[in-house]
Amino acid sequence: MEIDFSAFDYNVVVPDQGLARYIDLSPMITPHSQGKHANRFMGKSKVNVIERLINNLMRGGPQRGGAYQGKKSKAEKVVFSAIKIVGERTKENPIQVLVNAISNAAPVEEVVRLVYAGISVPRAVDISPQRRVDLAIRNMAMAAINSTHKNKKPAEECLADEIMLASRNDVNSRAVSRREEIERIAKSAR
Repeated sequence: MEIDFSAFDYNVVVPDQGLARYIDLSPMITPHSQGKHANRFMGKSKVNVIERLINNLMRGGPQRGGAYQGKKSKAEKVVFSAIKIVGERTKENPIQVLVNAISNAAPVEEVVRLVYAGISVPRAVDISPQRRVDLAIRNMAMAAINSTHKNKKPAEECLADEIMLASRNDVNSRAVSRREEIERIAKSAR
């Protein structure tokens, strides 16, 4: 079975204009850039958002032991099926729903530790747009992988549920709840 990602409509609007430069929506047939952007300045921003989601699925989860580590074709099938499920359930453009989910799951500020004379002091800092997109995609992928642990639902449905919940900014989404936790900790460190 040949998976063709060019069947989806990539004419979408990024709701957060700060993230628009860092979410690549160029149409593609196969989401495999073979790492040609790996060692370039801002190279990740030139990798398609679907390929970045696939690559983050291949990280594996702490509970799963890495079900997709090194198995890009399996991860591609999961993401393709999840995007089709999102399109069927929402009756909207599934790529637009994915971009909305990334915008909603991207934290705005986080905490860093500064050391003054041997004393560690937490400080809230703004997050760069590239890191915001990275954290949002990573949190969605890890939430989908972790929700399949000891669950009969397949990974496609878990990923589709996570994308749809995050696009609605629902706190039942693990990515959105993680964003709110990061921002709550940063607010207390101001």
